[in-house]
Amino acid sequence: MAWALLFVAAVLEIVWATALERSDGFTRPWPTFIGVTTAVLSFVMLTFALKTLPMGTAYAVWVGLGALGVAVVGIAALGESAAPARLACLALILIGVIGLKLLDG
Repeated sequence: MAWALLFVAAVLEIVWATALERSDGFTRPWPTFIGVTTAVLSFVMLTFALKTLPMGTAYAVWVGLGALGVAVVGIAALGESAAPARLACLALILIGVIGLKLLDG
């Protein structure tokens, strides 16, 4: 259950980071509301996952999946670079997250 909470928290991190980018410095109300609300939910879910999972593992997975997801959104929806070196670095993040999951069980 803790891993499921952590995964949802990471997905919410992708949502809040994307929404805050769209908030234009907190000047657009709906993206701001969505960003702040999902950030709080993401932190809450991370907190519950931390009851069971080791802090270093949980935080690294949360940040790693969030960063990976935000980068993918940037590439897919915002026209950011999909250069091979960038994709290779993102793959390394994913490999690290998978490794942490496998090692923690």
